[in-house]
Amino acid sequence: MYEPIRTRSVHSVADDAPYPHRTREEELDIQLAGHLSALLAVTDELGLDEAAEHIADQVARLRGATPARHKGTSGADPAGLHRRAHALAGRALVVAASRADTAAAILSAERMDAHTAALTEPRLVSAP
Repeated sequence: MYEPIRTRSVHSVADDAPYPHRTREEELDIQLAGHLSALLAVTDELGLDEAAEHIADQVARLRGATPARHKGTSGADPAGLHRRAHALAGRALVVAASRADTAAAILSAERMDAHTAALTEPRLVSAP
């Protein structure tokens, strides 16, 4: 009823491919480092130095190099920055859980809790 496949699948990975291939773990490391780097930028913007150092340590561990940082402030709304940081920490948590990186997952969950707490402070609450 069905004819057997006679050609090689287009989805198979050729060993002689002209470009390097990364493993799933390497791809997740790159993705996690990216989310944590974005979180680091927002954390620096908020002036949370101790938290930023912990995030920078995780980024350095994943990338093998110290992340570039910018301490300048843009004057953005703190509530908006906390919302963005919360979302970034959530993304990092999902990827950290995918790759079973306990340290990054704990750090991400702690940052989510901290930004949630900051958003419930009356002085930061504003209309989304």
